[in-house]
Amino acid sequence: MVTEVNDSTTITAPEPAAPAPKTAGLRRAVIDVERRFGSATVVFVLIAGIFGAVWSVLTPPFWGHDEITQFGRAYQVAHGGFLPEKIHDDRGPAWGGDVPVSIDALMHYAFNDYQGNPDEPEPMVADPHAYDQLGGAAVSDQTKQVWFTNTAAYSPVPYLPPAAGIRIAETFDLSVGGMVLATRWAGLIAYLVIVGFALRVLRGHRVQWLAFTVAVLPIALFQAGTVTADTVTNALALLVSALVVKGLFLGERLTRPETVAALATTVLLPVCKPTYVLIAMLTVLIPVRRFGFGGTERIAVWQRALPWVAAGVGAISFAVWMKIAAPTGDGMSLMRPEKQWGTVRPGDQLHGILTDPVHFLQIFGDSIARRDQLWFTQFFGALGFSYVEVPALTILASLLAFTMSIGAAERFPARGADRARTWLVLLTVAASVAMIYVTLYMSFTPVGYFIIDGVQGRYFVPLAVLGLAVVLRWMPLRLTDAAGRVPVRGAAITVVTATSVALIAAVIKYSTIVWG
Repeated sequence: MVTEVNDSTTITAPEPAAPAPKTAGLRRAVIDVERRFGSATVVFVLIAGIFGAVWSVLTPPFWGHDEITQFGRAYQVAHGGFLPEKIHDDRGPAWGGDVPVSIDALMHYAFNDYQGNPDEPEPMVADPHAYDQLGGAAVSDQTKQVWFTNTAAYSPVPYLPPAAGIRIAETFDLSVGGMVLATRWAGLIAYLVIVGFALRVLRGHRVQWLAFTVAVLPIALFQAGTVTADTVTNALALLVSALVVKGLFLGERLTRPETVAALATTVLLPVCKPTYVLIAMLTVLIPVRRFGFGGTERIAVWQRALPWVAAGVGAISFAVWMKIAAPTGDGMSLMRPEKQWGTVRPGDQLHGILTDPVHFLQIFGDSIARRDQLWFTQFFGALGFSYVEVPALTILASLLAFTMSIGAAERFPARGADRARTWLVLLTVAASVAMIYVTLYMSFTPVGYFIIDGVQGRYFVPLAVLGLAVVLRWMPLRLTDAAGRVPVRGAAITVVTATSVALIAAVIKYSTIVWG
């Protein structure tokens, strides 16, 4: 570059340095990945992968939500036991299966350890060395029959990833602790893949950050890092939510892979957990021309039929599995204190709802009055059977992330037909919430109990994206800067920072209380 100073003198200025080839190549690669998968997807895989792995290592074996019975069912599925297996139990009707004796020894120790927590400030884990010793043992050939009636009621579908983890552990002859960790990591990988695809569906749209905020809630990643059917259930619910948001609320056409995912989720989610069967059916509300098969001008009969066929298969699969699993409800009372054995009777509870609905509504109202603050905290995190509640900083940071992700989201177009469909989505979410209460009233609450027992805030996580999408369609308020523009980059940075702070604070508290 030449700069003229006067008529007789020139000064040659240095040319600007070209970016180093490696730096430029890395930048292009990052931009290409971001364009292909979306910013929220990339950040999700990093954050969820890191913190999911942290929870998988930090959480003592079998300290997750029902992790003993969840692992038992996964082990059964891994060895071809797809249907509930009734076992002998002197206490009453019971279902379960066999696990290796060495794994049962670790289960037994973990159960006694988290049941007998000492007073603060002593750590909950009595002897970390005991976990190392029991976890380091070889997986024995000898097996022992164990009880898992509550998870025997679940279909094998949500247990396929952890079952694969068990088979991999057996292939490589891993120790007891190695098998537990492999099972956890298999579920985590499934969560990363399914939810990563869900966020990719929303790439290019600001609403992706709302789905991201839900996907990285501390309770969601804690469950993804432990063995539970909820890992796959939550992931599929987030996937169907993202597809409905794109096809219905944003009014965009799904790609062919997204259409296949929508149809598959409609079939699979109903047999993962009965309370979410209705949201799986929401794919039929997506206008047919927005699916990725066929033309958009002339809609063929098969195009109209395809989503309804998928919904029909999902509904039939749901009904068939509910029929298969129905007898296990008679054994659920064994999860309660001994004095309440035999008091959980689904048939009696259903009869009570139908004959005296006013009484049920009174129980429902009392449950909210007595437990709503607990459910609110649990939505962000009551971590496993240590029952460690996430700190206030985690909840505040998560609320900030929700505020920014909601405020930065698009204004969804409201066409005539879409308004009616929005009401149907709202009614479906409300009905799904009601199903959570009814299901636990019938399957876990003793007859005559004063509240609906067993409700936990984590059960509402799969409904969050759809519920907030309805709010966004009707709420015109959005975040804007001084020039009236939505601060997209600033909002995204705030969301990522806030969720990271929330997760770090939760990890620190859990580690302090559980391990000391």
